[in-house]
Amino acid sequence: MTVAGRVRRESVRMQAAELFEQEVKPPEVARRLRVSLKSAYQWHQLWREGGVGALSSRGPSGSRCRLSPRCLEKLAAYLEQGPAAHGWVEDQVWTAARVAMLIGRKFHVSYSVSGATRLMHRLGFSPQVPARRVAERDEQAVTAWKEATWAEVKGPGRPAGATSASRTKQASPADRPEAGPGDDADTPRS
Repeated sequence: MTVAGRVRRESVRMQAAELFEQEVKPPEVARRLRVSLKSAYQWHQLWREGGVGALSSRGPSGSRCRLSPRCLEKLAAYLEQGPAAHGWVEDQVWTAARVAMLIGRKFHVSYSVSGATRLMHRLGFSPQVPARRVAERDEQAVTAWKEATWAEVKGPGRPAGATSASRTKQASPADRPEAGPGDDADTPRS
């Protein structure tokens, strides 16, 4: 959830607490605040047990950061130096896997790739995905093949307006035959 989303949710819970203090019932609170009935009943229960304080936010959920503020500053400085300064000389791309490895090397703390991604976003960086291209790739040959050979292989395609859909509208009773295959001509249809 974004920071704005958390702030809005906190505001809505405080509005709900005010309505509960005015003895407004949970269904009416749900309608007025445009929240689910379940949320309104849960908030009402919390409010009855602990008052307004029970509805206040306890901060963002999830596990705490395993790096100290000082280590986070160092990590940001390492990321600013670029990947080549830390041994990745083939390209200048910080992938989440590289950042997780860097954290392990420098701080002896294990981070998953998704955890490293969240940490990078927190520090104002975004992980990059390197383009996977073969070093021996001949771009001119690829372009020539696309223009000549692919045009032949691909074919002209389907003409505009041609479809394979059939009509699915049910026929009217007047359009139906009197007797169908397997029907006995002597028995009337019902």
